[in-house]
Amino acid sequence: MSSFRPLTVLVEPSASESEEVAKMAISRRRTLLIVGKCSVDYVGRAKSKLEPGERILIVKADGSLLVHRSTGYEPVNWMPGGNVIFHVQSREQTLEIRAVRQKPPESVRVVFDVIRLAAELSLLDDAEFSLYSSEEDMQKAVLLKPELLEEGFKIISWEKKVEPGFIDVYGTDEDGRLVVVEIKRRTAGKDAVLQLARYMEAIRSKADREVRGILASPDIAKDVQRLLATFGLEYKYLDPRKCAETLQRAENRKLAEYFEKTK
Repeated sequence: MSSFRPLTVLVEPSASESEEVAKMAISRRRTLLIVGKCSVDYVGRAKSKLEPGERILIVKADGSLLVHRSTGYEPVNWMPGGNVIFHVQSREQTLEIRAVRQKPPESVRVVFDVIRLAAELSLLDDAEFSLYSSEEDMQKAVLLKPELLEEGFKIISWEKKVEPGFIDVYGTDEDGRLVVVEIKRRTAGKDAVLQLARYMEAIRSKADREVRGILASPDIAKDVQRLLATFGLEYKYLDPRKCAETLQRAENRKLAEYFEKTK
C-alpha cells in the first residue's frame, strides 16, 4: 500500500493496513469509513461505555466522528468536528482510534478487534442545500418564530375552530389587535382570500377589538391583491426556505440536547 487513489477500499484488512488507511484519511482531511466489531468509550461531560458489537465508524473531513449501529438514523456515539486531535494505533489484531477535544474537554476511544472494511474517500460536495417546507411545516415555523410573519406578532392559538373551518394561526400584533393568519405553501389564489374572509367574519362577530386578516404565502396570483383590498385583508410574504431553516435549527437543538443526555 504505497499509493492512495481518491478512493481506497480494503476488504477484510489487517489492523496495520487499517491503521495506514485511517492515518492517511485523517491527515489528508478525507472521509474515513471503517466497518467492524468495536467497543466505544466516551469521557467528557458524562461517561459511557459501549460494549463490543458490529458497527460503522465515520470520520469526516472536518474531524467529526460518528459511530452508527446497523439500525436507526442517530449515531450511538459522536463528537463534533473542529479542533479535534486524533490518535491512531494498531496493536497485533486491534485498531484503536481516539479523538480528543480540549474545549469542552472530551474524548472518544474506539477499539476494533475485527475489521470487515476500511475506506479512505475523497468526496467533493459543494452543492447548495435547499430545504423545502410543506404547508404544515410553514405553520410550525411561524409558531416557533412568530417574527417570520412580522415583528411583535404573538401567538394565541393555532388550528382555532370557527364555523367555516380552522384558522391556521391566531394571535395579536404589537398594537394588541387580533390577527387571523391563513398560510399557503404555494401561490395563493382567490379561494385563499375568500377562505380568509370567512374566518375574519366569524372572528369579527365575536371580537371586542380590531381584527386584521393576513394571507401568508410565497406569492399571490394575479388580481389577488385587488381582492384582498376589497375585503380589507393583507398579504405577507412567507419564505418556505426560511421556514425550513427554522425547523432544521430547532431539530438540531433537540438532537444536541438528546446526545448530551445520552453521553
